[in-house]
Amino acid sequence: MTAALAVEALGITKRFGAFTALHDVSVKVKAASVHALLGENGAGKSTLVKCLLGYYRADEGQFLVGGKEETIARPADADRLGLGMVYQHFTLVPSMTVAENLVMSRASVPAVIDWRRENSELEAFMAQMPFKVKLHAEVGSLAAGERQKTEILKQLYLQRRFLVLDEPTSVLTPQEADEMLSLVRDLAHGGSISVLIITHKLKEVARFADEVTVLRRGRMAGSGTARGLTPSDMTAMMIGEPQAPASVERRGTAAIDERLLVQNLRTQGDAGRPGLDIAKLAVHPREIVGIAGVSGNGQKELAEVLGGQRVPVSGEIIVAGEGYTATREEAQALHVRVLPEEPLRNGCVPRMSVSDNLNLRSFDRAEGGSKRAWLAGSTMAERAKRMIAAYGVRAPSREVPIGVLSGGNVQRCVLARELDGEVQLLIVANPCFGLDVKAVAEVRARIMAARNNGTAVLLISEDLDEILELSDRIVVMHEGKIVHETPGAGADTQAIGAHMLGSH
Repeated sequence: MTAALAVEALGITKRFGAFTALHDVSVKVKAASVHALLGENGAGKSTLVKCLLGYYRADEGQFLVGGKEETIARPADADRLGLGMVYQHFTLVPSMTVAENLVMSRASVPAVIDWRRENSELEAFMAQMPFKVKLHAEVGSLAAGERQKTEILKQLYLQRRFLVLDEPTSVLTPQEADEMLSLVRDLAHGGSISVLIITHKLKEVARFADEVTVLRRGRMAGSGTARGLTPSDMTAMMIGEPQAPASVERRGTAAIDERLLVQNLRTQGDAGRPGLDIAKLAVHPREIVGIAGVSGNGQKELAEVLGGQRVPVSGEIIVAGEGYTATREEAQALHVRVLPEEPLRNGCVPRMSVSDNLNLRSFDRAEGGSKRAWLAGSTMAERAKRMIAAYGVRAPSREVPIGVLSGGNVQRCVLARELDGEVQLLIVANPCFGLDVKAVAEVRARIMAARNNGTAVLLISEDLDEILELSDRIVVMHEGKIVHETPGAGADTQAIGAHMLGSH
């Protein structure tokens, strides 16, 4: 086992032209500790880590590694010093075994691999590890928690003594997240590694971190011990305000009639994964039904079917008592709106203006809903201006390409467009992924307000905290099927997690 490294950033400044991404930032991660790095999107967290790992060169400041000043000009320098990173999205090759992934991750691999010797050495390495993964299992067959463990094992195999973990639990169940973070903390406190965690989950910070540093707009906003800081303290540091915007109160109960009814829906499988096989799924007016599940268990396919991007093999979709095949005309007539995952890629035209993107749903419609034979530029401009003001979209002008906006502002634009006018059924997929604290609060408040006004909402999210906060009713998907259903109020997260893993 290796020995943990202390790493310190001193006065780091990084500029991109006239823009200063980091200004005089100092962070000290003690040896054998877990240090949380917090901040909104654009706060400078990624820039700081990229400077540390050699992807960027800091304009000012220095790094101390193990108490010694080091020049980190390229990733190879970070590798040599024992600095590594586990990324938010898995980097393992799914079709290769764990052993093959480990061996191929080395900087130098022989042209002809002596697998007898390699397997013997890997078994000896694994015997020293505090957790086990089957060396000869294909990575693609592993659950998300096992893949995350393998990513960490890869860094330990490469003799990293300092690890950066980027949103390490974003695709894990509660059980997997607790197990993985417990293992990481034990490794750190046992002296094997030091850990810097980038996360937005303040509950995990309180439970597993030793110290906290918060960045805001490229500057240090505060620091302290995890035990000494409350979630409100950390939120205030991140956003510069005493607390995040208040959530919208849930008002009223679900109606009896079904606004959305999915029956016996089946699709073809993809890339070796089973297709959808949903016997029944219903959503009522004034109800949010949250769909929980580990990524890759059919949630994306369901959103594609309901959004008209995937054709089912069999089954039926009924909206407000009428058959629905997700054509644009049907969506207009039945007031169905879809907020897709990764809206800049799936719900916008990046090179078109903010104004044009806001009008994509209604450019050929008059204010009363009737079809229009020509574009009404002044009407479109006024409509865009109204939505930008109502949703607080921050853009240089409404004529700039929407692709230049931040993720939060793109999401505000798509929400403004999809919630404009009468909305009977709203389908949203991972609506807050990658957004900062304030943007998350705003998006969730808009979804709850739509629900309170009588909209039926189907919420598909890999963030279980989001599902628990917003849902009136929760269903769990596993291998394309709905395997569990529970009221949102008082839901048992451990039971939900067990069903997500298919182990209940």
